[in-house]
Amino acid sequence: MPRRAAAHTRGRASVLVALTATALAATGTPVLAAPSPVAAGSSMNQAFAQAARKFDVPRDLLAAVGYSETHLDGHAGRPSQANGYGVMHLVSNPGNHTLEKAAALTGTPLSKLRRDTAANILGGAAVLRAYADRIGLDGNKREDIDAWYPAVARYSGTTGRAAALYADAVYTFLKNGIVTTVRGGERVSVTARPVAPEKGALSDSEVRTHSPDYPSALWVPADPNNFAKGRSAPISKVIIHVTQGSYSGSINWFQDPTAEVSAHYVIRSSDGQITQMVRNSDTAYHVKGENASALGIEHEGFIDDPSWFTDTMYRSSAALTSALCDRYGIPKDRAHIIGHSEAAGNDHTDPGPYWDWARYMRYVGGADSGGSSDRLSFASYATQQSGSTGAQVTAVQQLLTAQGFDADAVDGKFGPATLAAVKKFQTARGLHAAGIVGARTWTALLSAGTVPTLQQGGSGADVKRLQRSLTAALGTTVHADGTFGPDTVTAVRTYQSDRGLPPDGIVGSGTWTALQAGR
Repeated sequence: MPRRAAAHTRGRASVLVALTATALAATGTPVLAAPSPVAAGSSMNQAFAQAARKFDVPRDLLAAVGYSETHLDGHAGRPSQANGYGVMHLVSNPGNHTLEKAAALTGTPLSKLRRDTAANILGGAAVLRAYADRIGLDGNKREDIDAWYPAVARYSGTTGRAAALYADAVYTFLKNGIVTTVRGGERVSVTARPVAPEKGALSDSEVRTHSPDYPSALWVPADPNNFAKGRSAPISKVIIHVTQGSYSGSINWFQDPTAEVSAHYVIRSSDGQITQMVRNSDTAYHVKGENASALGIEHEGFIDDPSWFTDTMYRSSAALTSALCDRYGIPKDRAHIIGHSEAAGNDHTDPGPYWDWARYMRYVGGADSGGSSDRLSFASYATQQSGSTGAQVTAVQQLLTAQGFDADAVDGKFGPATLAAVKKFQTARGLHAAGIVGARTWTALLSAGTVPTLQQGGSGADVKRLQRSLTAALGTTVHADGTFGPDTVTAVRTYQSDRGLPPDGIVGSGTWTALQAGR
């Protein structure tokens, strides 16, 4: 999920600040709480049936809209990126107010609509019916599921190409059918059927404008307020994000001028469809501190639900990433293709513990594509602490275990065992034993081992270990390619000078001792 550009947040009204804070909270460490019960003695199937009857909305259409939005997971009342809630993703943001509309139509409090699944489904049905009334669907016409296309498009909260993309996805689910198991074990299904939606003004031709940078992608531009023209640094990395919401919802949000966030590309879960929203040559607002040099790719889904990460999505995204790397000379490795959680100075956790980096890099075809990758090289090393998750926690656990400090499972989750192991390591190295892995602890962890003399022209695993250590110590990327070239010489000299060591560019026992002490 993208990070709002700092220069574009000052002066915004406090209500928007509060809204953004609420939406961004959805990207924190997931709380796998059970969703609110549908109703005493009821079920999600019953909720869909009851809401469909009450507002005369086709039951399967209602379920397909919900599935397209959330995979029928209300996420225990937590908001999406666009500040949407519940199975039907009722939204409350400056450009879309379906949550408030549902409250007005049903008389249900906002708090209940956010957390109660049956109320949320009823609210979604009420909003869809209101849109159907607006386009003039009378009683007989409402029986024709194909006639609901404009109302479904309006439910997206946007217009034009983005709205048509949304409605097309819903009708694809109707065409192919849905069979899914929701939290609690209930099976919800939608029967496959032939569809011929009555699109009216939203014809296929309106959504087939192709990307100027990646021809197999569609082009739907973000609002100019959500990105900056041009770049102030060369493109050097690809950042992988998860939307914390739906494909169409993210496209809609990036078109909303109040969002002040964007990404270059958004990828759909079901079929890998790609929409470009910011030109590669322009600066999207998606990752704090690294926007100028990064290309951002958003993936539809939620970090705590692996069902969104389909093989089709992985392959589509990997093909895009591979093409971007080839075009801009970006190394195809995990130092340059990183998750949002791995970017310097961020507080996000996407793509999360369920993102399959090994599979993804195998599809990209890069240096870290095989199962033998050590998974220790990153463009930067973010602070890790209790509650953190992701690839860098895995790296901490792997390093601790290799050095005899038992972190228990190497599972990417910073729990009590990892905390205890970090504290023991810090104590042994004379570091402050707070259990937080910051720059000093990272440096000590990454540099641990033998202390061979290294200098320009050298190569191998020890050089790669040195390069990772320098990246952590200096806070700037030293490419971990295992080759001691001019860039590594410069980094070594900078480190030596900053630490009061002779800046000769040769790594002997003195430089290793400083690194292993976390200096």
